[in-house]
Amino acid sequence: MVTRRGLLAGLLATGILPRLSWADAGNPAFLSAARRADGAHILAGISPTGDILFRLPLPGRGHAGAAHPTLPQALAFARRPGTFALVLNCVTGEQTARLDAPEGRHFYGHGAFSSDGSRLYTTENDYDAARGVIGIWDVAAGYRRIGEWDSHGIGPHELLRLPGSDTLVIANGGIETHPDSGRAKLNIPTMQPSLVYLSPEGALIDQLTLPPELHQNSIRHIAARADGTVAFAMQWQGSNTAHPPLLGLHRTGQPPQLLTAQDPDHRSLQGYAGSTAFSTDGTRVAITSPRGGLIQQFDTDGTFLSSLTAPDICGLGPGPDGFTATSGTGALYATQALTLMQQATHPLAWDNHLTPIPA
Repeated sequence: MVTRRGLLAGLLATGILPRLSWADAGNPAFLSAARRADGAHILAGISPTGDILFRLPLPGRGHAGAAHPTLPQALAFARRPGTFALVLNCVTGEQTARLDAPEGRHFYGHGAFSSDGSRLYTTENDYDAARGVIGIWDVAAGYRRIGEWDSHGIGPHELLRLPGSDTLVIANGGIETHPDSGRAKLNIPTMQPSLVYLSPEGALIDQLTLPPELHQNSIRHIAARADGTVAFAMQWQGSNTAHPPLLGLHRTGQPPQLLTAQDPDHRSLQGYAGSTAFSTDGTRVAITSPRGGLIQQFDTDGTFLSSLTAPDICGLGPGPDGFTATSGTGALYATQALTLMQQATHPLAWDNHLTPIPA
């Protein structure tokens, strides 16, 4: 029996198929990397109700994806310190391009497209120079590399585009690494994380650094609200006896707002926030901690709302009534007000992140 995907692939080969969209891939709400029960790795498209719409094979463990704003194309990034990223057609399942980091570089597992989809931006480590780099790739030219910008920090991890603009926001984790040392952290005593904003031309617009007592709080993951507010999630690299805030909100030109729950809820995060997201209506912000098995919700005025438990929970995105989350156990969750409901479970170990598909 001919499947819809097979029919589309055949038509595509003849050159008579109209321009494809995310609707042709089933209108997924999210992308997520995962490990199957047999140890193989995939990139999956997930529906708003937790169903898996497609499973695309990966050659190794993925970290996060990047979704083209109009075309059903997904970038699957290798986990740091990986040197490849795959461009996958989410309708036909074909690999249409492969990005290889330049010599002396590796990817950090995240990327973002320009608003018109003509460019892809990738976070990279120029490891011999201990310098963060933003790679620039031309989509229409088959994802050919056309340049790079300084990330203005060490260890750029996640980056995204502010909604309605081509301003880039970069989470410089501040941690120096080198492939010769594996995943060892080489500069913890002197690390300096930052949140950086770049213009569409790559010029520095703003740079947020944390107070000196928080310089070991690695800024790793970010989310953006429609009004330009950025949420940033942090991972503490300092003393086990300290329990600093792990979530912040920021607008360009303004000081950050640091959010924290009261103890023992805050200590239960174990110094590690894995992902952050705004609710669909933008009134709430949340972080996950796979170490603590928690998702914590806050009002965006800073009020702590709830701490909800689920084992190995990490991936996080907006959901119909707040948030959608994934777990290494294969479960998908949805928040309903201040409660956590399991939507579905699959024989997969979901990786760290949920990537929203542009509406």
